[in-house]
Amino acid sequence: MTVPEALRAEARRALALSDEALLAECDESFFVGGGPGGQHRNKTESGVRLVHRPTEITVTATERRSQLQNRGAALERLRARLQPLAHRPKPRRPTKPTRGAKERRLTEKKRRGERKASRRGWE
Repeated sequence: MTVPEALRAEARRALALSDEALLAECDESFFVGGGPGGQHRNKTESGVRLVHRPTEITVTATERRSQLQNRGAALERLRARLQPLAHRPKPRRPTKPTRGAKERRLTEKKRRGERKASRRGWE
């Protein structure tokens, strides 16, 4: 998967921001989490969904009963999703095997061939 350079730069810039600045770049919505956790979790809007506008990455957090703790978890997940997006792989340069490596490979092939020939028994 090739990442467009503009998106990579945006992710790198977002990772350098503080939590408050990163939250300011996100659309934040709250919803009823559901699942185990009792009445408090099922009645309150403690689930947090963050949509990072520049990169359009969406993360959610619903595992806690506290909206504040879920917001922190969602921010951690957003940073974790931005990390691989911001990574720039090192360019690969073609290399040639050294003369010594070629010689070692050829002598090993020759030895292996001689061993196989000796198994045949007719040489």
